[in-house]
Amino acid sequence: MPDSGTTSRARLTRERVVAAAVSLADENGIESLSMRGLAKAFGVEAMSLYHHVANREAVLDGMVDLVFSEIQVPEAHEDWQTAMRDRAHWARAALTRHPWAVGLMDSRRSPGPATLRHYDAVLGCLRGGGLSLEMAGHAVAAIDAYVYGSVLQELSLPFEPGEEMEEMAVEVVEALPVDEYPHLVEFVRDRVLTAGYDFSDEFNYGLDLLLQGLMNASEGEPQSG
Repeated sequence: MPDSGTTSRARLTRERVVAAAVSLADENGIESLSMRGLAKAFGVEAMSLYHHVANREAVLDGMVDLVFSEIQVPEAHEDWQTAMRDRAHWARAALTRHPWAVGLMDSRRSPGPATLRHYDAVLGCLRGGGLSLEMAGHAVAAIDAYVYGSVLQELSLPFEPGEEMEEMAVEVVEALPVDEYPHLVEFVRDRVLTAGYDFSDEFNYGLDLLLQGLMNASEGEPQSG
């Protein structure tokens, strides 16, 4: 974060303003982000920011683009399944670092260069792997929906992985009448509370299912030419 009172208007840049906005949103949530609060972090008046960003929407555009820049893009020659699996994990990690971003990633009307490079590379990898234009579109939409939804679910869980989750699971089993909820009790007792269970593994399992389904659908497409 910038040191209040030490940064002059001459040292402000769009990149520094956007980076500061990301830090503020990471710390306090996107709802708390304002041009006035952002200017205060630099020790300047809000008007000074408008020499570098047009308005709050422009700041949000830059913030989303910065998050996209943290997601490594695949190479065109990579195996598309491996590349999409890696991309999903990179995206999940970036969105976990910036919880406010999950609801904004596809919302901007003015995508930045990192966003555009990202999707161009993803489509290039899929097309290079033999997927049709239509199937490449299906793949991007399905994978993004899965990643965003999974991250949103994990961020909304009322527990942290590990001991806290186990403690909550024990409370659930003890509180539920087994004759009324036999399947739920069975799942918590014989699945969640077993040694080695990790909720985050569900992400990998679901991702593998999705990628296998996309591969099967792609192989089943009629060949052109």
